[in-house]
Amino acid sequence: MKWVKRFGIVMSSLPIVLVVVWVLYEIFGMCINHIATKEQTNTLRRNLEREISDIDIISVYSETGNTSGTGNHVDCLSFIIFSTQMQETEIEDCMSKYYVFDEWSCYVNKTNDGYYKIYINTSAPFADNIEGH
Repeated sequence: MKWVKRFGIVMSSLPIVLVVVWVLYEIFGMCINHIATKEQTNTLRRNLEREISDIDIISVYSETGNTSGTGNHVDCLSFIIFSTQMQETEIEDCMSKYYVFDEWSCYVNKTNDGYYKIYINTSAPFADNIEGH
């Protein structure tokens, strides 16, 4: 009779344990996604500073989440606004060893203020995380 009682307790607590494990997995995924975005942004900044000698970084922005607003996915978005004497094509040429410029997920363009913006949007390591819903 004791084994039936123990079995009942285990079976009734199993849904709670599974929900706790799922929540912890989602929190772990969110942390990893945010770390990946921070690393992507820091790498972008280092690459810019390494390749463009006269760079003056104006602002650095990063975001983790569903940046496009379509679908259930998580993105790592980084963009940096900077000034330089180089032209847009020269910037793309020197950064092309690190990134593939496709005018959608990675591009450089000139802002209305005369600065340049480099934009990178990649899929997060845990792309199907709850953060993207």
